[in-house]
Amino acid sequence: MAASIKFEIKEQIAVLSESSKGWKKELNLISWNGREPKYDLRDWDEEHSKMGKGITLSNEEVKRLKEILNEMNV
Repeated sequence: MAASIKFEIKEQIAVLSESSKGWKKELNLISWNGREPKYDLRDWDEEHSKMGKGITLSNEEVKRLKEILNEMNV
């Protein structure tokens, strides 16, 4: 029996892209299973009832990622 995952989107920060099927790659602040909210990057359906694989990042990890992205010549 699979454990259910509970989540609450605390803040919708940005939509990075949208697929032809309507799924959006979003950066959100999410509380997973009642824990402290973390930054989360993943694909979501329109109702936020289905999600794709993604990554969650702590404040420190987001700060480090920001430093790395700022150093890149993109």
